[in-house]
Amino acid sequence: MSLIECVRISFRSIRANGLRSVLTMLGIIIGVAAVIAMVAIGEGTSSSVASQINGLGSNLLIVSPGQATQGRVSLGAGSLNTLTLADAEAIAEKESVAGVAPSVNGRAQIVWGSNNYSSMLEGTTADFLRVRNAEVAQGRFFTNFEVTRQFNVAVVGTEVVSNLFKDTTTNPVGQTVQINRVPFTIIGVLKSQGSSGMTNNDDRILIPITTAMSRLTGGKNVSTIYVSAASSDTMDAAQQDIRQTLRAQHNLRPQAADDFRITSQSDILSTAQEVSSSMTALLSGIAAISLIVGGIGVMNIMLVSVTERTREIGIRKAIGAKRRDILRQFLIEAVTLSLIGGILGIAIGVGAALLISKLGSLATSISLTPILYAFLTSSLVGVIFGVYPARKAAQLKPIDALRYE
Repeated sequence: MSLIECVRISFRSIRANGLRSVLTMLGIIIGVAAVIAMVAIGEGTSSSVASQINGLGSNLLIVSPGQATQGRVSLGAGSLNTLTLADAEAIAEKESVAGVAPSVNGRAQIVWGSNNYSSMLEGTTADFLRVRNAEVAQGRFFTNFEVTRQFNVAVVGTEVVSNLFKDTTTNPVGQTVQINRVPFTIIGVLKSQGSSGMTNNDDRILIPITTAMSRLTGGKNVSTIYVSAASSDTMDAAQQDIRQTLRAQHNLRPQAADDFRITSQSDILSTAQEVSSSMTALLSGIAAISLIVGGIGVMNIMLVSVTERTREIGIRKAIGAKRRDILRQFLIEAVTLSLIGGILGIAIGVGAALLISKLGSLATSISLTPILYAFLTSSLVGVIFGVYPARKAAQLKPIDALRYE
């Protein structure tokens, strides 16, 4: 029997049992669709995070406090309060450094009229725009004079504007708002930057760091010091200068460990991509379980098909069909079921990824590689789970098969 004839018989058998065939393919359809959608979301998220992190500037270094220990247990990064404004000023004097923007962070309730909104509050300096690669879309940023004199001025993100001044045509610049019950004047609106990792850069309120420390947070320490190296070639020199400066500032002995941590943009990007890859692999692995379930379904339905067509197998063997003909026919039928399910799964998975991207909930990226892998995997599932039923059919004896009722 030719290969084309086997394929024709397979399609005829699938059409004859349409509902059963669809239910059999369902596991494979769901598995393939889920794998493609998960990989598309993972790749899209990874690309989006990389783009946002690269948007922070190629020369960015982040200095954060070290981690405290309780007994032998580490309390995590940033659990120490070791950084001060004096540290930032000392770092700014180094030739390898182009700009420094210390930061204090917290949540704040901002109120305008009867509207209120909870956002991330960040106290910083006038160097914020240069160091953090940000721009003002409307109004202006606060000056060094306003930072020194602790002015009650604020620059807000677009997310804050849309939530606080919703359903109005009011120009936010010049408006007086209450931030944690302290009056501030909005002097500028930041240009939208989107999200970087888990942080929404458009959902924040920026005020002078001196104002934040004296009137809102009440602390003397800064949360983070953002440093812009003079150039990409001086990144290593800048890190070394920062380390030496902070160790001197903190009076650390030569054998003592650093009580701070310096992270580069490439470190952040590498960590984010590792997390994204791990999550994509985990979700894809979970989704791939559906393929195994679908393969078991194919095997079960093929065993039922062998039982139902026992007399047919006996007749074909009696008129000259060989064992390899029967084996090939049932194996092709199993592979055909899996391939149809795989193709439908690919279509649904790609469609789901495009829909998710269009709705704007998550970034997705569809590439040819996972589609090819999904197609080949569905074929392999058909072969693996179709071998046993096909062998069982091929091993039937003609006399026993013809006697079967």
